[in-house]
Amino acid sequence: MTDDEREAANILKEETKYDAFLINNNGRRDDYLSWDDYFMSVALLTAQRSKDPNTLVGACIVDDGRRIVGLGYNGMPRGLDDDDMPWARANTNQLFNKYKYVTHAEVNAILNSKGSYSSHVNGGTLYVTLFPCENCAKMIIQSGIKKIVYLKDVYHHTDGTCASRVMLRCAKVELQQYIPTMSTMIVKYYDQES
Repeated sequence: MTDDEREAANILKEETKYDAFLINNNGRRDDYLSWDDYFMSVALLTAQRSKDPNTLVGACIVDDGRRIVGLGYNGMPRGLDDDDMPWARANTNQLFNKYKYVTHAEVNAILNSKGSYSSHVNGGTLYVTLFPCENCAKMIIQSGIKKIVYLKDVYHHTDGTCASRVMLRCAKVELQQYIPTMSTMIVKYYDQES
C-alpha cells in the first residue's frame, strides 16, 4: 500500500468509520484485467481491423496517466481503396506486394493520436502485437514514446529488427515482452441473463 493509499484509507475510516485495514473482503472483484492485459487486449482487438491476410498487427499508445491516446493497425494509407491495392507478399514483382504500400500499426497509432508530436504521445507507452521494424522504430523514437510492450518478436533475427533494437536501446526506449496472464479474452456484448 502506498502512502497515498494509506492516507485515503485513514480518511475513509475517519469520515465513515469504514476500516479498510480490518475488512478482508470489501466486495471488489479479484479477476479484473491488469493494465498490461487490458492495453494489449485493446491492441489485439484493434488488429482485427486490418485487411492483411497474413499479419494482423495492432498498436495502442497510452500516456503516463493510463489513458489511451492513439490506436492503429496495419493497413493501406488513407484514401487508398483496400480492394484495389495488392495484399500479396511473395510476388516476384515487388510492386505487386503489400510491403511497398502498407502503413504499419505503430505509425498509424502515432498519427491517429492527438498530433504525432503531441504531449499525449511523448513519454508514453506503446503496446504492440509485433516487435516494431526499423522504420517504425524511427517514428517511435521521434515521437517521444519511452516504452514498448510487445507481444511477439517473430522477426528477431532479421537485420531490420536488429537495427530496430539498436536504435531503440540507444535512444533509451524501454523494451518489455508482454507475458499474458490469461490464455483467452472473451468480450461479451451483453449479459445473457439480463
